[in-house]
Amino acid sequence: MDLNKRLLIALVLSFVILFGFSYLFPQPKVKAESNTTTTRQAAGSPVSAAPAAPSVASAAAASPTASAPQKAAPVAAVGEILTSVETKKYRLKIDRFGRIASTILKEPKYRQDDGKPLELIDPKRTRPLELRFADAAINTEAFKIPYTASAKALTVTEGKGVLTLTQKLPGLTVTKTLTFYPEGHYDLKVDVSKRVDYFLTPGHRPEADKSKYLIVRGVLVRDSEGIITTVEDGDAKKTEKIDKATILSSFDRYYASLFFNFKHPFSVVITPDTYKDPLPFVAAKGPLELQGYIGPKEWKLFASLDKRLTDAIEFGWFTFLAKPFFRMMLAIYDFVGNWGWAIVLFTILVKLVLFPLSYKGMMSMQKLKDLAPKMKEIKERYGKDPAKMNQQMMELYKKHGANPMGGCLPMLLQIPVFFALYRVLLNADELQGAPWILWITDLSRQDPYFVLPILMGATMFLQQQITPNTMTDPLQQKIFKWFPVLMTFFFLTFPAGLVLYWLTNNILSIAQQVYINRAYEKYKVKMKSAKKAQG
Repeated sequence: MDLNKRLLIALVLSFVILFGFSYLFPQPKVKAESNTTTTRQAAGSPVSAAPAAPSVASAAAASPTASAPQKAAPVAAVGEILTSVETKKYRLKIDRFGRIASTILKEPKYRQDDGKPLELIDPKRTRPLELRFADAAINTEAFKIPYTASAKALTVTEGKGVLTLTQKLPGLTVTKTLTFYPEGHYDLKVDVSKRVDYFLTPGHRPEADKSKYLIVRGVLVRDSEGIITTVEDGDAKKTEKIDKATILSSFDRYYASLFFNFKHPFSVVITPDTYKDPLPFVAAKGPLELQGYIGPKEWKLFASLDKRLTDAIEFGWFTFLAKPFFRMMLAIYDFVGNWGWAIVLFTILVKLVLFPLSYKGMMSMQKLKDLAPKMKEIKERYGKDPAKMNQQMMELYKKHGANPMGGCLPMLLQIPVFFALYRVLLNADELQGAPWILWITDLSRQDPYFVLPILMGATMFLQQQITPNTMTDPLQQKIFKWFPVLMTFFFLTFPAGLVLYWLTNNILSIAQQVYINRAYEKYKVKMKSAKKAQG
């Protein structure tokens, strides 16, 4: 039982540390590296906005001598808009250097906390579609001479629309042909009049989410073998090269700016910026064709473009569970038409699937509770002889059909399920603006009246009261006594969808425990009757 106790205590403390620390002590915000505040970006400066990269391969042809992408645009270029594009999903602006300078989402559910439309692009960070050259001289000219556009504005609500951006440099012409679609994705073709090494970026990740939760933000790369590499903000310590990439995504919690091409894989270089955040580039020499997207990570849209594109939705370590869980939840939503009820029904389904495992574990804990006095007696009698004590304990377990690990093993096996669901409910864009009932109008935001977290804490406390407890150590008892209070505190500002899952799980666990308690009482009566019949 000492092992059981230690394991339970470790699980509780791990949970508190994992969720509490990330909430109470979020990563400190650092001032973004701005294109407008540093003299290193003056024309002719030898210092690059991205550190030197190793040799990179071209998407079109191998280029063993390609060097690093050079510096970003000078001060005078930052605010000037060349053209704009409007689709069903967003209003997009392109600046004079062929970069996406602004992306404002049009759908009502995408709003800032003050109710204003949501802007995805941080003007102080590297912008999507920025093109840099390995040759410093060419790169300097590239940020002096502006592009020209085939149209001052483009509206794409049906069909598709084509926008051509052209830059004529000394001895080199660059052409970006963008084909936009109403759903927000686009096709991109880059042509250069002669073969030179250049680098194209999807930009620094969107800066739309400011939450304190345990969120992964940074760069994701999927290669042609399906292997996914993630470099989180703050962890880009050196330049990395990845060949045969099929997806390159700069992402935060709900949004991404990404390139993809599953027919013709491309080469990627990821360089650390001043604050060790990853800055990704596609390395090329000659013509380059990609598909692109900037906006929310919508499962159905990604799946409609290519099922493999759903790999760009980051669910963490337990993605192998999270993805099928989300697909099941999505199927339930398509049936009931409400994400809140989809979460409730999915939680019931998970509970039913895991019931046989939970039943065995809880029955084992009931037996151990009844054996607690005898176990204490054995410890007092054989405490100075551990080998003898363990032998007596094992005989006691065997005689009464109890398993010392029976209560904890089911809990351990359910941990991956919980963490997978945690990431699904925390990362799923579909929950943004999704109502449940009454005052819960957005499952991606906290309960404004804290009703759900308080109910969650109350049901957790009730569950403790009816669950067998063999703990005798005062410290362990205090930890578990205060655990519902700690959980309530942590969950006060958690998304309502996640709290709803936990509350539903608690209610089902209470019902399950009541059933098992009654079943155990019947079991004891049956065992007593059997002993009387034998005796």
